[in-house]
Amino acid sequence: MAYIVPLLAVIIGYLIALLIQPKNKKHLKLLMAFSGSFLLTLTVTHLLPDVYQAAVGDLVTAGGEHVHDHNHDHSGAGRIGFFIMAGIVFQIILEYFSKGAEHGHVHSHEKLDRIPWLLFISLCIHAFFEGMPISQHSELALGIGIHHLPIAIILTAFFINAQMNKKMVFIFMMLFSIMTPLGTLVSSNIPLLSAYYAEISAVVVGILFHISSTIIFESNEDHKFNINKLIAILLGVIAAYFI
Repeated sequence: MAYIVPLLAVIIGYLIALLIQPKNKKHLKLLMAFSGSFLLTLTVTHLLPDVYQAAVGDLVTAGGEHVHDHNHDHSGAGRIGFFIMAGIVFQIILEYFSKGAEHGHVHSHEKLDRIPWLLFISLCIHAFFEGMPISQHSELALGIGIHHLPIAIILTAFFINAQMNKKMVFIFMMLFSIMTPLGTLVSSNIPLLSAYYAEISAVVVGILFHISSTIIFESNEDHKFNINKLIAILLGVIAAYFI
């Protein structure tokens, strides 16, 4: 599940855009709102508490017993807060190059003869980091997958409408699809990364905070908070509760 769900989500999104070519942008926006609230809820209920727990010393031993040190240094929590903010800033920098493709903002109508490499690289870095905490939190795979599905639809449709070479579109989307599983694989098999699990995960928390909150709180085109969007957000929160 940890590897398959994010991979399949992008492939399915690519196929939907390629074969069905959905025209109703409102449905995609509602799916984005659902995915944003779903991902944010998983982040604050699963990943964030675990990151702070690891930082302040309430850890689980190899034998499965909880160990709590009443004399631990609470400065660890402040350090984690710094890494969360670093993740937010890092994502803002990535979006400068990707133009907001991580949350469905691609508006260019120009013909593209080749892949926009800055968008490609920044989007792949984003997806790679998203996969790293999944090695410890497999439930996040579903959240990332639901997040990537509408992104894959929007990106593929954008490239097709921009008349990009279809072979290049396929290569781009397949590379994008493997980046999150690759992040999971790398974080699971490199001991050095495991040693900095709390710090790396805190950066990812910041990335997910920024992405999901942007999706949820950004205004509609008419600058009104649509009731359908509110329902989609509430459904995302409720669905994540049962994960």
